[in-house]
Amino acid sequence: MPKSDPAEILLDHQLWSTRNLLDACAQLTDEQLDREFDMGVGSLRKTLTHILGALRGWGHLLAGKEQCERLEAQGPHTIARLIELNDQLHADFAASVAAHAQDGIATGSHGGKAYAFTRGSVLAHVTTHAMHHRAQCLNMLRQLGIDPLPPSAVLEWMMMVDPVEPPNPA
Repeated sequence: MPKSDPAEILLDHQLWSTRNLLDACAQLTDEQLDREFDMGVGSLRKTLTHILGALRGWGHLLAGKEQCERLEAQGPHTIARLIELNDQLHADFAASVAAHAQDGIATGSHGGKAYAFTRGSVLAHVTTHAMHHRAQCLNMLRQLGIDPLPPSAVLEWMMMVDPVEPPNPA
């Protein structure tokens, strides 16, 4: 049965589209992965690491865990390692989303300042933040001459992964 819960759709799409991007990047050289572009955080490797770092940080907030060292500070990571992290961090984040009502409040602190957010707004932020940076990665891949680009849009996910069969005309 096709999904209709927005939280499930956002989470499934996030995992699928980030994995497609990582799989496309697995074919690239280190030079291509580290080529600096005048957008986002600079390179494909840095941008992919940033996407996953945000997923981990916000996932820790939702889980009530202490924030740890930024993922970006622990690199550079291989694409194989980023694929592992994507799967692990996504599972952790999705479990935290599922464990609580979306109107619940998640609290944490950063730089000595306390913050509180609804859990639903954290889900929306994490998934749209990642989509923003995946679009930058697609632009970087385009500039590297990669064709075709990996599928990444929600519509592509709907058609490729979670299609709805049209009703039979009676």
